[in-house]
Amino acid sequence: MNELLKKALSLGVGVTLLTKEKIESAVDELVKKGELAPAESKELVRRLVEKGEAGQEEWKQLLREQLKSLLAELQIATKEDIEALSRRIEKLENPTS
Repeated sequence: MNELLKKALSLGVGVTLLTKEKIESAVDELVKKGELAPAESKELVRRLVEKGEAGQEEWKQLLREQLKSLLAELQIATKEDIEALSRRIEKLENPTS
């Protein structure tokens, strides 16, 4: 499951990079057509990329919430559950400690 999460997040990063390239290409085209001043192009790219990154963060948060809900629904033990059980076993095996 952890590997699936890593792949999903990597996909989101890849989409952001691809989107940045497309944004830069579209803005360059606007500059070539004279619809945008070259001095304004970098700022426009920066603003659009920032908006895309903000959207990506929202997407990541939504994905985390969905995965957390799914794991709870499937009743899969969390790291904290396993650590608590390990401590309990340690106490049972070594009652004098």
